[in-house]
Amino acid sequence: MAAAAEEEYTVPLLKKPQYYENCPGCKVDEQKELKRGLPIREFLSIWTVVLCTALPISSLFPYLYFMIRDFNVAEKEEDIGYYAGYVGSSFMFGRALTSVLWGMVADRYGRKPVILFGTSSVVILNTIFGLSVNFWMAVITRFLLGCLNGLLGPIKAYAIEIFRHEHQALGLSTITTAWGIGLIIGPALGGFLAQPAEKYPALFSKDSLFGRLVNCLAFLLRFPYFLPSLAISIIAVGVTIASFWLPETLHNHKEKRAASDDSYDALETASGDGGLKEDDGNTVAITELKKQPASLLRNWPLMSSIMVYCIFSLHDMAYTEIFSLWAVSPRKLGGLGYSTQNVGEILAVSGFGLLVFQLALYPYAERLLGPVMVSRLAGFLSIPLLASYPFLSKLSGFSLGVLINCASVLKNLLSVSIVTGLFMLQNNAVEQHQRGAANGIAMTAMSLFKAAGPAGGGSLFSWAETRQDAAFLPGNQMVFFVLNVVLAIGVVFTFKPFLAQPRGRTAATQ
Repeated sequence: MAAAAEEEYTVPLLKKPQYYENCPGCKVDEQKELKRGLPIREFLSIWTVVLCTALPISSLFPYLYFMIRDFNVAEKEEDIGYYAGYVGSSFMFGRALTSVLWGMVADRYGRKPVILFGTSSVVILNTIFGLSVNFWMAVITRFLLGCLNGLLGPIKAYAIEIFRHEHQALGLSTITTAWGIGLIIGPALGGFLAQPAEKYPALFSKDSLFGRLVNCLAFLLRFPYFLPSLAISIIAVGVTIASFWLPETLHNHKEKRAASDDSYDALETASGDGGLKEDDGNTVAITELKKQPASLLRNWPLMSSIMVYCIFSLHDMAYTEIFSLWAVSPRKLGGLGYSTQNVGEILAVSGFGLLVFQLALYPYAERLLGPVMVSRLAGFLSIPLLASYPFLSKLSGFSLGVLINCASVLKNLLSVSIVTGLFMLQNNAVEQHQRGAANGIAMTAMSLFKAAGPAGGGSLFSWAETRQDAAFLPGNQMVFFVLNVVLAIGVVFTFKPFLAQPRGRTAATQ
């Protein structure tokens, strides 16, 4: 079996690639053959598209507590977390319903149309969400944004197709890093820009330039959570315009194109009927390619890594909402009593720390320890860190500010290290031509778990606030204890027999 696998990688399918006129995928393949340098422009394009997608997902969490309060839908202050959880979950639930559909659209009509449609949906629906006047408008708007923003799966396939073989691992890492940065910078924007009339009265007063020219003060008083949504939508407008110049990577010719060793699109077409003749040298490779699609769901290294990925995704999404709710909730209920601006400052520091870590330190840690060990250690170290959170609420002033910033930076570094390692495992568990389908399965499963995260986290947070005088784990101690239980389950699942690593494949051969 190992010999057959080795033969598959070493025997060329065809010596000379064949390109078709008026086919965008062939043009990209031809340009990859000619361009040898580091494709900086392509990296930046993927970075900005993924960042645009990630920003609106969690940008609402710092001010969601106050938004639900202003909707007057919660009868008691302790019930705010329940309703906040439903608003937070609606996006992921919508994305879980349509991830496979958007993958099929991308395979049929191209990656670029899905990317343009997804960034455009951020422009429209994220802006409308900022104008929400009641609870159900907020839920429906977020749900539609999740349904229509289905570009994360196709952008992973795009990253494989747009880069040469030696740059594909860095391209996948770019997606993971941009996603993690977006999930931190988004809440930071929400924290800084929400309720601007209250935070920046000098800028938005009646006597200011904004107040005199466009009656901005009255508008922002009516829609105090519009400005962060508008800022993200403006970013999405720029990304949408820039995306018109992205090259399409999907092949649109009906003939089965011959392929070279480093053409992953050719490997997709090689398993079809006609066009490519089999000889003694490539029979094994083509036979294996024909078998792979049917065995994708039985690929235990892939499915086990997705399973572990879902557990940690559930934890991360619940933590993201709980942290913001806990930080802004009153001290009498065990919170920190922070404003949305304070939360934004904490998350901004975390985002900068994450950027430095991902670019400078994580690649060395991954090469030294491997993705599984990095994920396992990061999960293990997160447990005592989270256990210290309830006791931070006993502090105040400078000491609280320093410790909560340090704890937030460490927690986000560890979370992204876990996800990055598991994402590498998923892509190393399949052949190049299967990564689109594998990412679609991972996106659907992960979205379902992430949809449960805010709903479960919000309900858990509200329930914990009602038991301040309980004998066992009172108040928010119960919240962080449950989060640690989920973390511990995830760590256990990184060991055998739960997590199976792919055999005979490395990042270089993928």
